[in-house]
Amino acid sequence: MSSEFSEWIGRTEEMTDTIEPARSNALLAALGHTAPNAAGAPMPLLHHWLYFWNVQPPAGLGEDGHPAKGGFLPPVPLPRRMWAGGRLEFVQPLMLGERATKVSKILDVQEKTGKTGRLVFVTVEHRLSGENGLAVIEDQDLVYREPAAPGSITGPSGQGPAPEAPWCEQVDPDTVLLFRYSALTMNGHRIHYDLPYAQGEEAYPALVVHGPLQATLLIDLAARKLERPIAKFSFRGQQPAFAGAPLHVCGEESDDGASVWTEQDGRKNMTASVTAA
Repeated sequence: MSSEFSEWIGRTEEMTDTIEPARSNALLAALGHTAPNAAGAPMPLLHHWLYFWNVQPPAGLGEDGHPAKGGFLPPVPLPRRMWAGGRLEFVQPLMLGERATKVSKILDVQEKTGKTGRLVFVTVEHRLSGENGLAVIEDQDLVYREPAAPGSITGPSGQGPAPEAPWCEQVDPDTVLLFRYSALTMNGHRIHYDLPYAQGEEAYPALVVHGPLQATLLIDLAARKLERPIAKFSFRGQQPAFAGAPLHVCGEESDDGASVWTEQDGRKNMTASVTAA
């Protein structure tokens, strides 16, 4: 454990929001679904990421567009922040139109050294409750990294082989989709919409596809293909996916649910497991 940030462990934060249907339906439309949901319907899985915005004034933002460090999250002095993965348990549905509460708690802070240098991992627990009680338990893994060397991250050519998987759909993660997802989640991270920043400051070859967007595409695929409700979902980022090349959303059924992943140029970007109820 990193003693430098041990005092942040156990910190909590509580937020409330109304799960109004318009925001969820806007994401459905952006992903190509034509049938909107009305108030009283179950919220699609992982659409809770569209709510509980942490809106800051300009003075409360860091250079990368995220809220400035040192509030709820520890002030890790590393410039690159990523959502590395997470684990979710769906206790009961959140309903569109209802009032909900999210209680967040920092569970752990770990400092490690990897091939790219110093890494700091922060694990945050979120417990979301609707009007009928606890609905979602989520553990979120954040990782902070040192600057990347120019040219060290390669982008896709768009010429890779088509995936071989029982379930496979192609998505075009263009700049419009990335903008719309950033707006709907109030995600100001500039790597998703500011190409000069993404290339010049964080050494990415192109705009980066959001990890939560990929996870949402994966659980949506599983929800449509499985004939059983989803009870648990865990996902892990393997390498960045980029705008400008096809992104394949793939999966196959397993004994307890499904294995799903995203893929660009034959390389897996995110892997996830689905446990059916």
